[in-house]
Amino acid sequence: MAQGLGTAVAQRLAELRGCAFDLDGTIWEGPRLLPGATALVADLRTSGLRVVFASNSSRHASGVLRHRLAELGIVAGPEEMLAALDLAVGEVRRRLGPVRVLAIGTAELDEVLRACGHTIVPDADAPDAQAVVVGIDPDFSYDRLRAAARSVAAGAAFFAVNMDARYPVGPGEFDPGCGALAEAIAVAGGVRPIGIGKPEAPFFRVAIERLGCPPHRAAMVGDSTASDIQGGRAAGMFTIWIDPIPQGPPPGCVDLRVSDLEELHQLWRQARDESPRSADHAKTR
Repeated sequence: MAQGLGTAVAQRLAELRGCAFDLDGTIWEGPRLLPGATALVADLRTSGLRVVFASNSSRHASGVLRHRLAELGIVAGPEEMLAALDLAVGEVRRRLGPVRVLAIGTAELDEVLRACGHTIVPDADAPDAQAVVVGIDPDFSYDRLRAAARSVAAGAAFFAVNMDARYPVGPGEFDPGCGALAEAIAVAGGVRPIGIGKPEAPFFRVAIERLGCPPHRAAMVGDSTASDIQGGRAAGMFTIWIDPIPQGPPPGCVDLRVSDLEELHQLWRQARDESPRSADHAKTR
């Protein structure tokens, strides 16, 4: 049994066949990879586990995130990168078809919406919008808030790429997240948004499909208990919380708490090597 782990937790860790990793605050922080990320991902892949990078990003689509990850030293295939922005745009089309959209977000959100067949509506034509899609918008203003709130109040479908109030940008630093903007629009417009990213179930369903294993053989690794861990637990995944400064007992939705990826790597190797079924893992996909 791996040191510090109960038998049941060690066995589940040893029997994992896939891992979904959050990006911000888990794999990278600001402009750098976090210690242990490269070695852990490489070892998991070498051992036959599938990996998915599951980002709640409402600023960038999966292609940009893949490029950034590669620049930092971890190469990911298209199916290994899952971004909430892409899922949100697809969900609008799945529910409504190609529609006129008031987009609160970056130029990249506009590009992905157009590529999916939607038409971008300028703020001045907000009453004509059939949907409002909210992501991170560095140029968010009172005028944009008014346009979006009036649109949803008039009946436009309301989507938020995620409901994260904050996102990390460096050690101990954060910027207001997509959820903060969506809440402002919701309060003013009197309509609750349809959330797409973590912790919503569709996001985790896609992640598990890409890992190609049953939910109980898949891990969700992240630093947010509200999005990564609670969503992973609801989906039936093994949840691993990255908590750099552990204080007190972890929430009940956490299966394993580690201080960093290096500790996770060590515990996973120990659990795998000490498991009596380690030789059978490749047969239990």
